[in-house]
Amino acid sequence: MITKNTPILETRNVNKYFLEPVKFHVLKDVSLQLYRKEFVSIMGKSGCGKSTLLYILSTMDTEYEGELRIDGETMSHQSHDELARIRNEKIGFVFQFHYLLPEFTVLKNVMLPALKLGKESESTIKKNALQKLEILGIQDQAYKKASRISGGQKQRVSIARALINNPKIIMGDEPTGNLDSKNSRIVFDVLRELSTELDMAMLIVTHDHDFANKTDRIIEMEDGYILNNK
Repeated sequence: MITKNTPILETRNVNKYFLEPVKFHVLKDVSLQLYRKEFVSIMGKSGCGKSTLLYILSTMDTEYEGELRIDGETMSHQSHDELARIRNEKIGFVFQFHYLLPEFTVLKNVMLPALKLGKESESTIKKNALQKLEILGIQDQAYKKASRISGGQKQRVSIARALINNPKIIMGDEPTGNLDSKNSRIVFDVLRELSTELDMAMLIVTHDHDFANKTDRIIEMEDGYILNNK
């Protein structure tokens, strides 16, 4: 039974091995919980397993030992198509590099994940995308080519794109890594507001101590282990 106290995301004793060029134990007995409205950062030195963990949590990597549950549902033994559905419906992604398609408009870039999911009409998706751009304060950029806007605007577009299917979790991999301090603060404030206003959980991998110290909780990693989960 799913209650308000049920984690929106949970792992139990997750282990991950790389097999090439030699067997390497990259994640070691990782257990964590993420709750609705929580804003959590993951920190650690390069190579400690942060991004590897994020790929597992996002269901994009299924080669691991242990248990992953999202919204009360176990991900083990789910088919490739079912995992893709869960990922598209329940998780939004924001990366260090925005990965916008430069030849498309800002609006079309935001619409693409919803068009792929195919649950709503194109006109409804367009309306929703414009609303997401308005939330991010960049609705006036909607009909510009993605190649014609600034770096800070591109990252806000990528957040709008992550929101289009109304996910329960936003996952970020260094989302402020390429931004100056002003735009980093803007992105943080946007994510904080989304967490509070839209009941979304945020799980953000970052090297930015200023960013992490403003989140609700920091998960520290070292050599594949979680050192603390404060």
